[in-house]
Amino acid sequence: MKLGVAGPRAEHSPRTFAGLAYQLRAKRGPSMDPELDKTRAYYDDFAKRYEDQRRPNDGAGYHALIDDLEIDLVARYGTGKEVLECGCGTGLILDRVRSFALAARGIDLSPGMLERARARGLDVREGSVTSLPFEDASFDVTCSFKVLAHVPEIELALAEMTRVTRPGGVVLAEFYNPLSFRALAKRIGPAGKISDAKRESDVFTRFDDPWAVRRLAPAGTHLETARGVRIVTPAAAAMRLPGIRSVLRRVEHLLADTPAAFFGGFYVAVFRKA
Repeated sequence: MKLGVAGPRAEHSPRTFAGLAYQLRAKRGPSMDPELDKTRAYYDDFAKRYEDQRRPNDGAGYHALIDDLEIDLVARYGTGKEVLECGCGTGLILDRVRSFALAARGIDLSPGMLERARARGLDVREGSVTSLPFEDASFDVTCSFKVLAHVPEIELALAEMTRVTRPGGVVLAEFYNPLSFRALAKRIGPAGKISDAKRESDVFTRFDDPWAVRRLAPAGTHLETARGVRIVTPAAAAMRLPGIRSVLRRVEHLLADTPAAFFGGFYVAVFRKA
């Protein structure tokens, strides 16, 4: 699995994928680009197994820990506010966001993912993070988790997220961090299977270190702070061990907003819009 790393140690894959499901322009039926149709099909396929090791099927495992740390950050800025999630998938995060937000909306390209989100009664639509189907200044908080790492046109995606955010609002943008246990595991391990026919290596993936994230700050914003997610957890399998899992959960929550965030496998930047 060849991963791109942004920053001084940048390594770019010779094969550029058009992007992930949530990065493409929303439209039904075949596109003019077969790679886009392939990507849409990838996520429709992934949707069938996406929740197998996530809530509600596994409420105390690895993915539950990651989701909790992300949702906690959204709650900090989005309680009583209007929130947009870019790349909402099956709606696992958005479903909890609507419990504390004034309004919670989501976009994704994959009909397979959105079918499950709609079954939860969520306000979602097909859309692209590089061309959001909303007016300027529509939301107080615009967030994206596990999405931007798969978008080649990341600057455009961040600009769009900023455009639909109101002045004084925040953009919560999650990046894959090369300075982490997670990145090491991805580099030395085999690409994970997401279905019988497809693996994670079938999509473009980039890693952006914290220095690169500062340079990626969208025009009209400043980096207010950052949260680290999965800082000390060495492998997802560690969260299957009852005694270890409770310790890891406690430590991850304690370190998330400290300087140790610099080494989080998921580095969530909080960009404040002027």
